[in-house]
Amino acid sequence: MTAMTDEGPSIDRTRPSIARVYDYLLGGTDNYAVDREVGDVFKRDLPGSVAIAFANRAALIRAVAEIVTTTGVRQFIDLGSGLPTADNVHQIAQRHAPESRVVYADIDPQVLLHGRALLEENERTRVVAGDVRDPEDVRTHPETLELIDFDRPVAVILSAVLHHVNDEEDPAGIVRYWRDQVPPGSYFFLSHFRSGDNPETTEAERVLQQTFGRGRWRTEEEIEALLDGLEILDPGIVPAPLWRPEAAGGPRRSGGEKDLTVWERLIAAGLARKSG
Repeated sequence: MTAMTDEGPSIDRTRPSIARVYDYLLGGTDNYAVDREVGDVFKRDLPGSVAIAFANRAALIRAVAEIVTTTGVRQFIDLGSGLPTADNVHQIAQRHAPESRVVYADIDPQVLLHGRALLEENERTRVVAGDVRDPEDVRTHPETLELIDFDRPVAVILSAVLHHVNDEEDPAGIVRYWRDQVPPGSYFFLSHFRSGDNPETTEAERVLQQTFGRGRWRTEEEIEALLDGLEILDPGIVPAPLWRPEAAGGPRRSGGEKDLTVWERLIAAGLARKSG
């Protein structure tokens, strides 16, 4: 359990954090020895697995740019946002449309501390303490309501977060809640560990479950089912490097899935829209 101080939640440096391990794999510095120990398991025993983190981040960047440049949506809620790094959602969106507003929600105390410090002078961005598994708490948070107008379309970002929600915690129910709370014309970006039915998937899942008690690889059909009731846009649920690779100047991937590494195939992405 996270301890509290007068300044807010304190950081437990003795237990690894999913957000900090992810930061380490992306080359960040906001992590501790206990996080690097977990990250090194992936680097040492699962060589190539770092590609999952980079493929996911690149797809997120393309998706946000795609939303803000091709639709009128100017509101984003990033659930389980993780530690700030280069090209955060607000940076991408505001680069194209400065009026864009972004709420980041995360339960990790270090994410909250670093995020609030980084965004202190950005009046169109907020960082709120919220658990993705408690969407009502995130939606009704005073700072969320201060920034987001739920009578207008919203882009809900679920980037690499629902695979950390175990089946019994009802990940589909989380998406369903947000689907019911936002108006038609809203968008959902989802990225998720994609089951490869191979030794790499099995071992990576074992490491995460042993360390954090969570981390679930799902099939494309299971990932698609999370977006039930939404219109999944082309090209559907696909490996992240193949999700609109040329959007926002991304690299051309003409060879399809056969040209991806086994690790690049283990993270899928998709964009969906709530129709009227």
